[in-house]
Amino acid sequence: MLLFFTLGLLIHFVFFASIFDIYFTSPLVHGMTPQFTPLPPPARRLVLFVADGLRADALYELDENGNSRAPFIRNIIMHEGSWGISHTRVPTESRPGHVALIAGFYEDVSAVAKGWKENPVEFDSLFNESKYTWSWGSPDILPMFAKGIDTNGHAHRPSSRDYKHNIKKVDDGVKEIVSMFNHFYGNDGKTTFIFTSDHGMTDWGSHGAGHPSETLTPLVTWGAGIKYPQRVSAQQFDDAFLKEWRLENWKRLDVNQGILPVDYLNNTDLFKAESMFTNAVQILEQFKVKMTQKKEVTLPFLFTPFKLLSDSKQFNILRKARSYIKHRKFDEVVSLCKELIHLALKGLSYYHTYDRFFLGVNVVIGFVGWISYASLLIIKSHSNLIKGVSKEVKKPSHLLPCSFVAIGILVAFFLLIQACPWTYYVYGLLPLPIWYAVLREFQVIQDLVVSVLTYPLSHFVGYLLAFTLGIEVLVLSFFYRYMLTAGLTAFAAWPFLTRLWTRAKMTSLSWTFFSLLLAVFPLMPVVGRKPDISLVMGAGLLVLLLSLCVVTSLMKRKDSFIKEELLVHLLQVLSTVLSMYVVYSTQSSLLRKQGLPLMNQIISWATLASSLVVPLLSSPVLFQRLFSILLSLMSTYLLLSTGYEALFPLVLSCLMFVWINIEQETLQQSGVCCKQKLTSIQFSYNTDITQFRQLYLDDIRRAFFLVFFLVTAFFGTGNIASINSFDLASVYCFLTVFSPFMMGALMMWKILIPFVLVMCAFEAVQLTTQLSSKSLFLIVLVISDIMALHFFFLVKDYGSWLDIGTSISHYVIVMSMTIFLVFLNGLAQLLTTKKLRLCGKPKSHFM
Repeated sequence: MLLFFTLGLLIHFVFFASIFDIYFTSPLVHGMTPQFTPLPPPARRLVLFVADGLRADALYELDENGNSRAPFIRNIIMHEGSWGISHTRVPTESRPGHVALIAGFYEDVSAVAKGWKENPVEFDSLFNESKYTWSWGSPDILPMFAKGIDTNGHAHRPSSRDYKHNIKKVDDGVKEIVSMFNHFYGNDGKTTFIFTSDHGMTDWGSHGAGHPSETLTPLVTWGAGIKYPQRVSAQQFDDAFLKEWRLENWKRLDVNQGILPVDYLNNTDLFKAESMFTNAVQILEQFKVKMTQKKEVTLPFLFTPFKLLSDSKQFNILRKARSYIKHRKFDEVVSLCKELIHLALKGLSYYHTYDRFFLGVNVVIGFVGWISYASLLIIKSHSNLIKGVSKEVKKPSHLLPCSFVAIGILVAFFLLIQACPWTYYVYGLLPLPIWYAVLREFQVIQDLVVSVLTYPLSHFVGYLLAFTLGIEVLVLSFFYRYMLTAGLTAFAAWPFLTRLWTRAKMTSLSWTFFSLLLAVFPLMPVVGRKPDISLVMGAGLLVLLLSLCVVTSLMKRKDSFIKEELLVHLLQVLSTVLSMYVVYSTQSSLLRKQGLPLMNQIISWATLASSLVVPLLSSPVLFQRLFSILLSLMSTYLLLSTGYEALFPLVLSCLMFVWINIEQETLQQSGVCCKQKLTSIQFSYNTDITQFRQLYLDDIRRAFFLVFFLVTAFFGTGNIASINSFDLASVYCFLTVFSPFMMGALMMWKILIPFVLVMCAFEAVQLTTQLSSKSLFLIVLVISDIMALHFFFLVKDYGSWLDIGTSISHYVIVMSMTIFLVFLNGLAQLLTTKKLRLCGKPKSHFM
């Protein structure tokens, strides 16, 4: 089994790495002939100001007194230059924003794993095409930042006084630099000034996605070659910004970031036409280089050229454009060049994705083969499905291995003559050993078919449809959280569709109630947008009330509830009270701008440190240990909560406890084993391996429930695939000084707490139903790989970093679900089975 998991880990690593070769290779090409406009430029120098994280509305709007926050820039708009809104493209991050401004192309998707400080591929830009370049700003990235705005936006949010005050500082800085340049060059009128921003910022202080507050940035230009202000009586725009900003009488010229804004230029039509022609020819050069590169490594009879831009069409468009320039038909030149640019960009995309279909097919074949092999292993080793079917052992044939070796040689030769990268060999050859392992189990496949044919067709189709629907709900829940609500609502009805309702009415009603209660959370907005401490206090009070009820009921059983365990529970109740106090007092202190009190910080860290130790002091009896784990983890979760999410682990734990009971009922109903009282089962009881039973069809449902509850823990209160779903206010009880690593670690622990609760509950389900962990992991592996195959086709290489990163995160989450389960299972076993003692002498537990 160890060999199986090792090989599985390696295969999954290849499947994961494949998306970077298929979707995230750099589209940039090198080796083009530089193109130049033959006419002299209107300016001798350019001064570019980039205010990092500055929203358009924050610069243009007037304050409460009717005054501009940037009086110098406002004066430029009215008397010296042109202005408008620059519509940035996603991802709204610093590096891609600067690259679009300075190099004229949008984000290189191969940079998705490089963070925001570097680009993985060298590219041409305005800087290296200039004779001299000087730059000042932040040393972390391209030094073109206006100091302070982005940092204040993250820390204090764009609506804060600090953010708005910084705009005045930037305005003063721009005024001083402009004056310095004009004085130094003797007001020669040969300097062009541009003031803009790389991206905006949301109201809650983040950026990266496509919200208008992130994509709408200011653009103000003046100086040599720039049009003067144009007074107009009316303007037509889809927004109401002009009236809000009181700029309705000054012509607004909106542009897309990275595209030459011809309307801003104060120059001849000939200059504009020549500039557009040069731009088109330069992009056409990229297309030609990309086509040549692909043609050189593809067999002639397999190469399919881009038909929309053949050599003859290129020649005709260029000839026609030159003819239009000669006859001074400049508008026609611009139109024709835009058409050529559009076709060349489409052609670049065509050749860039030329191998995507071939690689994708290989990975899919490998995926399907691996899922088939894992399914056969479950059927062969862990189920009774093919018991009693013919077990004739046939002599192994040499035809199968010889056939696969021959296919492998052909594939390798095909890749060799095309000079393919070594990774192509991995993707092309990996499916062969996987499918060889599948076809070696031909006897199991044959017996499975015979067994399935004896099964009632209606039952088989029903189970298949239910399984398929369940998988689709899980996949959709990664994109639409309300699908979890739909799934939990279906869970609520489950006891009434079976005989459980007649056997255990109270358990069934409890299951339905808590399923529907948990189903409310995915309908709530993502946590962190609107903090509400009263809900955190309410969750704490509910925990205290529950603790009182449980401790009272346990104290009635004097034979089992000894003083040491009473002390542990009282310690946990005290910890919950302290957590509530820290949350409330920290919130009050921060509102008064007095910072995080030291005592609160000490209590928070002490609570966090003890949360994994205190449960080990409690009794290993199933119910008492689970309750102790809930109390300890809830104390920490309260400290990390800002609103309704504080109630989530509590409701989830209640449903988990009912799940343990209801699984006992289902097993007793099927006659597999007798029902045991939860008060008589100990986690420390080492189940003999001979007591593990074979898998039944109902165990697929149990594994599906586990996966569904884990996904609910993922997305119940937010989207863990994106850090944009969380608010740094969650960690303010622990620290308020910006520390990405420490804050990220605390956020990750907050995310993990619901998982730990689910896995501890499932540890109890495994114990009470005598279900083998090995067989469970195999079922979860099959479910997660089927989901991963879905997400493989849903990986995005376009849109915002949020969209691209989220699509990769979804793929990684389901690919690593089994490994994640092994880690969580180990942690759950530690929390449930280990026992520490306050005193040195041993304690006895009589049940």
